[in-house]
Order: sequence, then C-alpha cells, then structure tokens
Amino acid sequence: MIASHATRIGGAVNVPRVPSHVARRGNAFTRVLMIALMRLTGWRFSGADFPDCRKFVLIVAPHTSNWDFPVGIMAMYALGIRITFLGKDTLFKFPLGIMMRFLGGFPVDRTSRSDVVTQTVELVERSERIIIVLSPEGTRKLTARWRSGFYWIAQKSGVPILPIALDFSKKEIRFHPLFAPTGVQEEDIVALRRLFSVEMAHSPANYAP
Repeated sequence: MIASHATRIGGAVNVPRVPSHVARRGNAFTRVLMIALMRLTGWRFSGADFPDCRKFVLIVAPHTSNWDFPVGIMAMYALGIRITFLGKDTLFKFPLGIMMRFLGGFPVDRTSRSDVVTQTVELVERSERIIIVLSPEGTRKLTARWRSGFYWIAQKSGVPILPIALDFSKKEIRFHPLFAPTGVQEEDIVALRRLFSVEMAHSPANYAP
C-alpha cells in the first residue's frame, strides 16, 4: 500500500509515521535534527507505509559503500525507531562496545554451539518488540549470492521481512511492503532481489543484479 499524505510528516523528506508499539528510540529533538539533515542532503523516504508490526527482519540493499551507514543512521533517527544489528562479540569489548550497543548492536558468539541464526531467533522470541536489521549481501564487495541468514531468522522466528532500498540515484530510502517467507528459500530470495537494481547502488560495480 502506498502511503497517503496523512501518514507522512517532515515535508519534502516525506517521513512515514511509525506506529506507537514499534521499537522506538530518540526524541523530538533528534527526529527534527535528522529530518533537517536529510532535507539538507537531499534524501527522502518513498514507497509503502511503515509496517504496523512489533517484530520483523529489515533488509537493506544495495550495500556497496561506507556511505550506506550514515544514510541508515539518518533514517533511523528521522523515523525514531530502535534497530538491532548483529556483530561479532569481540567488537563489543570496551571501549568500542559502548558505541556498538548504543547504536543497537547485538553480540553473537561464532564459537558457540548455537549458530548465529539460532542466537538471533532466541533474541527475537524473548523480545516484545524488535527490528533486526541485516544486509543480505553481507559485504560491500561484489558478491553473486545473498547470504540466507536473514531469511532463516525470519522464517524460524515466524516474523515478516521488510525490504528497504537505498536508492542513491534518486536519494530515496524506499519502503516495500512486508514480505512473508513461504519456506521456499530460493524462490523467495529471487522475489526479494527483484525489488532492487544496480542503478540504485552508490557503487554499481559492487552490486550483482
């Protein structure tokens, strides 16, 4: 469903309204500040409404540049949402760990008997509300295949997937409707990849359509 004017704020930035029960962070000041920064840099939101859902996996693509991170941080604070991203547990040691946790990092132990998918599913199951953010490419370098971890986290947790495109060609953060995994991994990932194109990438040479 394409958002109506009534569900948007922020003027030209076109910020979707976020339901109150979605995981939140920040305050009115940080939202206004980041909306102003998006307006200054020419970025805006487009596409579907923000989903009315307490738990979901959010995937962002194309992921081809270090610039993806600051754009994502702007978007997070403009929306006022709390995200959770995965990181090696070694990155959460002092002092870097303070910043990692502040930004929403969740440490995963790759040496544990439980794999990363299992650890993340357990986190989703014990959370009342959570947004797990992942890049399906898993790297800024050129890769022909998406990693399937995001898919199995959603499938095993029983939560939908929210695809968001970072379209550098139009400076748009584009929301697609929620996608419910069917359990047929290859077909579902093909359907999701069709939502993104090489023209959107900051560095098109690093994205495989």
